[in-house]
Amino acid sequence: MNKIIIAIDGFSSCGKSTLAKELAREVGYVYVDSGAMYRAVSLFCIRNGWMTDSEINEAELEKNIESIHIEFKTNAEGISETYLNGLNVEREIRSLEVANGASRVSTLGFVRRELVRQQQLMGEGKGIVMDGRDIGTVVFPSAELKIFLTASPEIRAQRRFDEMAAKGETANFEEVLANVKERDDRDQNRAESPLRKADDAVVVDNSYLTREEQSKLLRTFFNEKAFS
Repeated sequence: MNKIIIAIDGFSSCGKSTLAKELAREVGYVYVDSGAMYRAVSLFCIRNGWMTDSEINEAELEKNIESIHIEFKTNAEGISETYLNGLNVEREIRSLEVANGASRVSTLGFVRRELVRQQQLMGEGKGIVMDGRDIGTVVFPSAELKIFLTASPEIRAQRRFDEMAAKGETANFEEVLANVKERDDRDQNRAESPLRKADDAVVVDNSYLTREEQSKLLRTFFNEKAFS
């Protein structure tokens, strides 16, 4: 079996991370959560006092960006966890404060360039699954397997609405749908690494596919590439 790089891109609320984690666990690959990397940068800023509700100290962050080192290690349960400069920060980066900061640092070109550099280093030995918005187009344009996940905005909004309801959060479906469409527009039209399908990516519309059907489909694509 050949070790390959698997790049999974797509719109929000398509289940990219869940599918990527499952595939990585099934085939014994390392799962790299590109979104967690931006959360780690956000946490680094917060810990150093470089982020407030209104602004980021971009000058300090840019001056120190090369001192941020992010890794992913698989724990005893087979779950990939995020390490920032050698310390496990998986729990800390999941807070709302860090998540909000991540969406802000991700717009900075020098941050994106540094994290892309680190992501590409992670892929040198292959045997990884990475999901995000620009993995197959910017990070790994030569990845052996590229998958682009999509679903209708209405389906994705319903999924998010159901998740919120399951957590006991109050939500209005029309507002959730508007948010999904707004995020789609932002992702596709941002200046730095916009979301788009790589020319050689396999498109999977999972609007009406079960989780099991999606997993089986991705495993089939993997087998075709890894055993060819």
